[in-house]
Amino acid sequence: MAKIVVIGAGIGGMSAAYELREALGKAHEITLVGQGPEFGFTPSNPWLAVGWRQRDAITLPVADSVSKKGIVYNGTGAASIEAGDKQVVTGDGTRLDYDYLLICTGPRLAFDEVPGSGPVDGHTQSICTTDHAESAWDAYQAFLKNPGPMVIGAVQGASCFGPAYEFALILDADLRKRKIRDRVPMTFVTSEPYIGHMGLGGVGDSKGLLESELRQRHIKWITNAKVTGIEAGEMAVAEHDDKGEVQKEHKLPFTYSMMLPAFTGVDAVRKVPELCNPRGFVIVDKHQRSPRYPNIFSAGVCVAIPPVEATPVPTGAPKTGFMIESMVTTIVSNIKAEIEGRTPDFQGTWNAVCLADMGDTGMAFVALPQIPPRNVTWTGSGRWVHLAKVGFEKYFLYKMRRGTSEPVFEKYVMKALGIERLKAQEASSSK
Repeated sequence: MAKIVVIGAGIGGMSAAYELREALGKAHEITLVGQGPEFGFTPSNPWLAVGWRQRDAITLPVADSVSKKGIVYNGTGAASIEAGDKQVVTGDGTRLDYDYLLICTGPRLAFDEVPGSGPVDGHTQSICTTDHAESAWDAYQAFLKNPGPMVIGAVQGASCFGPAYEFALILDADLRKRKIRDRVPMTFVTSEPYIGHMGLGGVGDSKGLLESELRQRHIKWITNAKVTGIEAGEMAVAEHDDKGEVQKEHKLPFTYSMMLPAFTGVDAVRKVPELCNPRGFVIVDKHQRSPRYPNIFSAGVCVAIPPVEATPVPTGAPKTGFMIESMVTTIVSNIKAEIEGRTPDFQGTWNAVCLADMGDTGMAFVALPQIPPRNVTWTGSGRWVHLAKVGFEKYFLYKMRRGTSEPVFEKYVMKALGIERLKAQEASSSK
């Protein structure tokens, strides 16, 4: 019997636990370690932050869900990983032995890298977690009583730009519904070298499409931006040129601000010798396996992926749900192969598929593979994207509640986008 520990009870970790159980059967021990009692569907956080969702609509109790599949849950988090002894020490002091370890923790949110940022010790909101999105909703309700300027965006080093665009455009839609948009000047601040870069070097005409949306909605923007400090009601931003030199300093007043932070690896993971890069992200080979520790695998945002290209202000590469699903399936296939005495030579496909809601419409981005040059680059927009994301939310939460291991992005998102033909085109061109 193999003992398998999965750290992280988010999209990657929950999916991994379910896929492992289905692939390996009941003969092996699977333990899931998360932080707290709930699974939260992160892509719905922008809706929660404007009151379009309630917490109980996008969360579910992890232990109740995974126990149906014979998976043990510890919700006290991972305090440390003792890789030499093949043990995980949890927050309550429990020592979990493992034959295989899957690290799916997601990131540490590095608010400390920009003075004054963050919802706890700073002056900006976040939509990175369910708790943060709820706090953002509380702040937004206070803002609605006394509207003023808004600053939305992503700081230097950020790697997840889609939610920043989503939130800016959702806020615009919500303010228009409330008929107070005319009282709220909005500025989008991003470390990207241009609007629509997305940490991907652009996807199709993402630059033109997103610039058009921002213009139509009267949202100003500053690119190549480095946030140098944030005080109550004011953000200091240095705008850089293509050579990385400061060309203009901005002092942006705000009554409400949401800025996505840069990410690092979580402490328990980054402290393991020779496991991570300098930012604390897990180094993996093409099989999602640590080159230093052959029994440790990793998937999701905590995986080290180099930037797509050098940019004047640092930007990271995003890890979308479609990519995470592929990573998880790769890991499960390799563990199953090794347990059965076969060669664990499965490889995932790092593709980017993103559904970005805009309140009353939406935009879809497809990059196959994520890192250029690509076989397929595609963008689309319209209300159908908004409806597709709503449907995907319901489908994924259904999967988590039922404990099914079906590949949701494969079966739902690709179908909703109508791009099976693009995937077939990619497969054909790679032969």
